Parts: sequence; C-alpha cells; structure tokens
Amino acid sequence: MKSIEFIPVCEPFLNGNELKYVTDAVQTGWISSSGKYVKKFEETFAAYCGTQYAVSVCNGTAAVHLALVTLGIQKDDEVIIPNFTMIATALGLCYIGAKPVFIDADPDTWNIDASRIEEKITPKTKAIIPVHIYGNPCDMDKIAAIAHKYNLRIIEDAAESHGALYKGKKAGSISDMGAFSFYANKNLTAGDGGMIVTNSEELYQKCLYYKNLCFPLNAPRNFIHQNIGFNYRMSNLSAAIGLAQVEKADEYREMRIRNFHRYQERLGKIDGISFQKDQDSALNVRWMNGILLDPDIFGRTRDELVYALREKNIDTRLFFTGMHRQPALIDFGCDGASAYPVTENLSKNGFYLPSGSNLKKEQIQYICESIKVLKK
Repeated sequence: MKSIEFIPVCEPFLNGNELKYVTDAVQTGWISSSGKYVKKFEETFAAYCGTQYAVSVCNGTAAVHLALVTLGIQKDDEVIIPNFTMIATALGLCYIGAKPVFIDADPDTWNIDASRIEEKITPKTKAIIPVHIYGNPCDMDKIAAIAHKYNLRIIEDAAESHGALYKGKKAGSISDMGAFSFYANKNLTAGDGGMIVTNSEELYQKCLYYKNLCFPLNAPRNFIHQNIGFNYRMSNLSAAIGLAQVEKADEYREMRIRNFHRYQERLGKIDGISFQKDQDSALNVRWMNGILLDPDIFGRTRDELVYALREKNIDTRLFFTGMHRQPALIDFGCDGASAYPVTENLSKNGFYLPSGSNLKKEQIQYICESIKVLKK
C-alpha cells in the first residue's frame, strides 16, 4: 500500500470568519481582554450551551480552577473526579489544596463509573467533577442524584465535549457550572482559552471578580484588592477566533461525528479492536476517535501498532495515564495504591486516531487499511 503525506492526529479547522474578526481586532487596536469580541464570544457561547451566563478565561485548566474557587472549595476538602482523565482536572484542586479522590472508569463509556462514586464519599467530600471523556456525556442523572443526596456541587469538565447532548441538554449546562477548553485540537478552538458556563448569577459575578485580579466589578479601580484573585482573562484575539468557531459549531460537530462513523464502518468488525460506547440518551461528539486494543486477539501490542502507523505517516496519541499513576498527585497525597483495573486497561491498550474536523475520507480509508494490514 502506497504511503501518503503525513496525517496529524488533529489540526484546527478555520474556515469561517476567523481572519475577518482577528483582522478587525488588530486594525482597531483592541487586542487585550477589553475588546468587543470577548463579550460577543461569551454571549454566543452561552446561547449555544443553553445557559444564561458564560465567562471567558485563558485556558481550560483555569476554567476548572476558577469554578472551584467560586463554589467555595477550600484546602483539605475532597472532590471526586474520574481516574481516567487529563491531569488538568486534578490540578485545579491541587492549586487550592483540596484533595482529588479518584473513581475508576466505566468499561463501556470510559467515563467515571457513577456506580462507584458513593463508596468514596466522606464528610470532607464537597463536589464531583464528571468529565465527558472524548466528547461522550457522563450519566448525569445518576451523578446528580448522588450529589443531591449528599449535598454536593457538580462542575462538569466539558473540555472535550462542545455541543455534546445528554437528554437534549448541552454538556456543561446540566449542573452548577461547566468548564470548557478551546485548545487548538478541540472541536471548537480559540487557539487557546477556556470558558465557564452557569445559570447562577451569583456564580457568574464571582467568576468575573476572581478572574480579573479581584478588581471591583461596579466601582472605579482604586487598586485596592480585598481578595486574592487570578489573571485569567482571555484576549480579544482569541475571542475573535472563538466567536467565528461557535458560529459554525454544529457543522464542526457533524464533521467529527462523520469521521467516527467512517472509522466504525471500516474497523468495527476487526477482532481485537473496540470503540467507546454511547448511552442511548446522549450524543457523543467524538472529540477524538479512540480505539481500545486487545493485543492477544489483534496480534500486536498497542505500542507496536502505534509505532507501525507512525512509519506509515499516521500520527496517533496514547490514552491518558490514570491519575493514580501520576507522581505529582501521589506526592500531593492522592491515592496511588488502590486498584483501578479499567483505567489500567485503557491506559495500556488505548490510543486515538487522527480526528480533525476536516479529515478527508481518503485519509480515513488509508488509516483503516493500514491497520487492517498490520493485524496478525
């Protein structure tokens, strides 16, 4: 099979008003956080998510941290998170001095296993952060019921799930707060950046206050600060790109889902390969098209396959390493001794294929044929 040009695992797709808006911001001199596109981006994204408020920040990690601060999570509080996630979910807690408590993944959806949450709740537990892994919404009804029972707050880590739906509601809008990322590989990008969405005016005002060094919101700036704040502002340039992206959000969402169906059609019947499963009540927006390998059946290990694909100019990424395997978190005092078998399997045998919105049909065909040829 003839090799083709290198296929990156993901690259941004900018085919809307990005250049027009960024050029306007530059030509008018509004490149900081005070430009008009920041507010437009926030309002448009809130409307897209179906929430009353949105607050832009500089990245997704800042969004999680700021949400925790505004909810009053403090040092030594415990917050439940999935063990299978990007470490950014945990870092916001570490910044505060709160303790991340890990829950293993569901073997089908790869999301937090909601049936295991209650066994980890203690009097110190204050919140749950479900992560919609790779764009697949969590079982929010079960999580909400547990949160209500124990009087816990919920922050949805929706960094990977722009436009995903759970029972008709957009990811991020289903709980107290939702935190998004707009890094370059996300379904919607601003180059970098993040957003918090909420329906609470009180939380909205607190986010505005804390993200901007705790300057007074409705008073002249006298440079006297009553609280410790953060410099988490988004620039007008990033917001200009983000606004253009949201204008085409549904188009990009459908492109990612289309990619998945093409992969599934070509790889779904290969022994030793499995895909992330959806809930009937949810729309998975397929941020990344991950596959889980059974090396005994497929005939190669995950790492052998990844290396062989690289030789064929196909870029991939390994799945997340579990939080219980992170030296930084273990040193912080988190649980590194308990068994998390589902996460271990995902981390050892999972990886994702090229998933950019503008991936061509011929590229997916080449990727799938390459995998078929490499099966022993």
